[in-house]
Formats: sequence, structure tokens, C-alpha cells
Amino acid sequence: MTMTTTPTSTESTTNPRAALSAVLAQINRVILGKDAQIRLCLACLLARGHLLIEDIPGVGKTTLAHAIAGSFGLSFQRVQFTSDLLPADVLGVSIFDRESGKFRFQRGPIFAELVLADEINRASPKAQSALLEAMEERQVTLDGQTMPLPDPFFVVATQNPQEQVGTFPLPESQLDRFLMRVHLGYPAAAAERELLNGVDRRELVKSLGAIAGVAALRQLQHSVQEIHVSPALLDYVQALVAHTRSAAGLSVGLSPRAAIGLLRAARAWALIAGRQAVIPEHVQAVFAAVVAHRLGARDTGPAAASRLLEAVPVP
Repeated sequence: MTMTTTPTSTESTTNPRAALSAVLAQINRVILGKDAQIRLCLACLLARGHLLIEDIPGVGKTTLAHAIAGSFGLSFQRVQFTSDLLPADVLGVSIFDRESGKFRFQRGPIFAELVLADEINRASPKAQSALLEAMEERQVTLDGQTMPLPDPFFVVATQNPQEQVGTFPLPESQLDRFLMRVHLGYPAAAAERELLNGVDRRELVKSLGAIAGVAALRQLQHSVQEIHVSPALLDYVQALVAHTRSAAGLSVGLSPRAAIGLLRAARAWALIAGRQAVIPEHVQAVFAAVVAHRLGARDTGPAAASRLLEAVPVP
């Protein structure tokens, strides 16, 4: 099951950083009281990663994905992951055209700039595996033919808690494709009261305008790589990564790919904060979202990430 949305663009690319602030403000008007989580989601997009949002149904996961796509004017496809979903339902399929006598490839929903894999852990591992090459290589190979995916390409997957009925745990190879895992959680009392008294969030999302277009987003993603990282900051990141590989209670530490992802996410957080260089606080801000789902441990939640941060001195 797919749904396509192509927002009408009113993009402003003259000042991408100002547009980024406007995007953040707009999404905060839709998802109330979750500024830190929204900043993490935007940092994930700017760092060219993919995002996993894990929480119970009804806290705004899908609405957030719609708001991001609408604010940046991205082409949008939603795939409802179910137990009978097949890889071809995601990637596409070759159809025989009787008139031409040839096979014609019908593109699947993966060929969109923002793909929402809704309730990804309700699909079988075979269907989940359809995303592996796309998320890592940003391309799809079918029938011996390799086809590039759009640029930008951003997968947002939602996941229900594993204790809920009808879910399949995501394998480590799939989890590692997500730069960040974010939990939205319940809204604060004031935000929930505003939700009860205000406009329906689905109607509000439909009215969103594209503040920053695709060109501005590409420029922001390029700007992330220009954020300065000092040798002392690199020492700090390496120390954190090394500690995960030797800390008691962890069976699996962070890989080099995870370390690179952590640094990219910290650079994106610095860009959102309006800084020209990464400082330790930026690394700490994204640390739990980047590393918690990659560590082999009995407890991989925010508390475990906090203990790892406390164990490594700040330069």
C-alpha cells in the first residue's frame, strides 16, 4: 500500500540557513513540545542518514515524516509494511508490454526523495531486506540492472515496540543502516492540551508550504561537510568509540561506519545550532540517537548512552 504526495514548492534557497530555522519552526507548530527530537530528525536528514522512529502508535511518527517532506518540498511515498508485503511492492517490478513485446520496469515507491516505511517491523525479514541496498548504496539492482535513487534520498521508518503483537525484530544489518533511532514519547500536559483544543494535525500537515526546496536542502547537506572539526574533537569521538568496544556489559561496540555517522550527525547538529565548528556538546546531543541501537547490551537505552558519555573525559 503506497501513498504519493508531491508538495507545491514555494522554496527559498537564497539563505538556506535561515530557511532551516523556518523549517524547524514550522514543524514545531505541527509536532508540539518535541523540539529536541525534531532537531535530531533534521540533523539525520542533513547528515544524509536514515531515520528510525520507535514508539507506540498515535504519538505523531507518521505526521512528523509528512511535515519534513512538506517543509522541504520532497516527493513522498508511504509504504505500509505488513506481513504479506513483498520486495517487489517496495522496489518495483518488470511488466511485459504486449504492444512493444518487451518488459517495462514499473518503479516502486522506493524511487522517492522521502520514503516512509510505516511499521517496518510488521513485515517479514525478506520484505525488510528490500531496503538494504537502497539505504546503503542509494541505488536499486533488479534483473541485473542498477538504477540510482533520487538525491536527496531519505528513509524514515516507524517501528512499534517489539512487545506488541505481530512484530518482527529488525536484524543488526538493518538497524545499522539507520543513522539515528529517535523516540518521540508522550507529549507534555500543556502540549497535549493544545492538541486537544487545536486543529487536527492531519489537516495542518496538508496546509504546510515548502519553505526550503530540494536545492536548499542539497546546499545544507553540503554545508554539513564544511563544519570544522578540531583534532581534539576527533580525539574525543575516538575515545567514545573505543570505550564502547571495551566497556563492561557491551558485547558489541561501535563500528568505524558508526563512528563516521556519529561525526556527521554532530556536524549537522552544529549547523542547526548556527555554529561553524563542532564542540563536545554537539557530539553528546546526538550520541544516544546514533549509538544506542547499535550496541550489543542488555540495556541500550538513553541511560546506557549516558553512562558511556560519563565514562569518557571531555577535552
